[in-house]
Amino acid sequence: MSEEVRARRLTGERALFMSRGLRIFDTIFDDGESPLKESRDIELQNCMFKWKYPLWYCRGVRVRDCQWFEMARAGVWYTEDMEVARAVIEAPKNFRRCRGLTLRDVDMPNAAETLWACRDVTLENVSAKGDYFAMNCEDVRVRNLRLVGNYSFDGAKNVTVEDSRLLSKDAFWNSENVTVRDSFISGEYLGWNGKNLTFENCTVESLQGMCYIENLTMRNCKLLNTALAFEYSTVEADIVGQVDSVINPTSGTIRADAIGELILEKDKVDPGKTRIVVRQ
Repeated sequence: MSEEVRARRLTGERALFMSRGLRIFDTIFDDGESPLKESRDIELQNCMFKWKYPLWYCRGVRVRDCQWFEMARAGVWYTEDMEVARAVIEAPKNFRRCRGLTLRDVDMPNAAETLWACRDVTLENVSAKGDYFAMNCEDVRVRNLRLVGNYSFDGAKNVTVEDSRLLSKDAFWNSENVTVRDSFISGEYLGWNGKNLTFENCTVESLQGMCYIENLTMRNCKLLNTALAFEYSTVEADIVGQVDSVINPTSGTIRADAIGELILEKDKVDPGKTRIVVRQ
């Protein structure tokens, strides 16, 4: 039978260090670093983390209805097999180099430098605000993410995003194998230096968006207030409505109802390698 901890306020460094099979309820972790470091098979419910590094090098963690306060920064690093549901995480720099991580119904109002270099990640109904979200992550599945913060998903690989809203300059830079469906993205310079980026049924606003991309696909997308698009990209794009301007795509096919300005500079690209189809 699992040991239980109930309704306690725990202080001091490594308060429950190397715990095994522990169920923790209604407990406050305060004024002491690394309270659960190196723990295994832990369940936490209705708990509060108020100090730094609470869950490092852990395995098999289930968290329900818990809160990370601002000073619980760098809260979860190097941890594997973790599920967090119905949480508010105020602390920045959370979730680094984790594997097998699920966040469900989580709010992160201060998510600066959060979710870095993690693998096998699932995000469902997550709200986050902060720059450099999800940098260098791999094998990520996202549904209903509401993100406000620049430079998101920089260097990420094997990512699927659905039903989400991103207000994010420089999103998906240097990324690879990314598919975004049924989502809204607003932010300059979307996707630069990416490889194998696909957008389906998306609405995008992006000054100089989708440039320097190898193998860009856009299906049934709207490009609102989007100028100087597709520079030096290989493109297969089917756009609903008008594109304000297109500049120097490398190759491929671009279909749109209208293109406000088409710039093809022969000294920079071979215009014959790109097919332009204007439906109107």
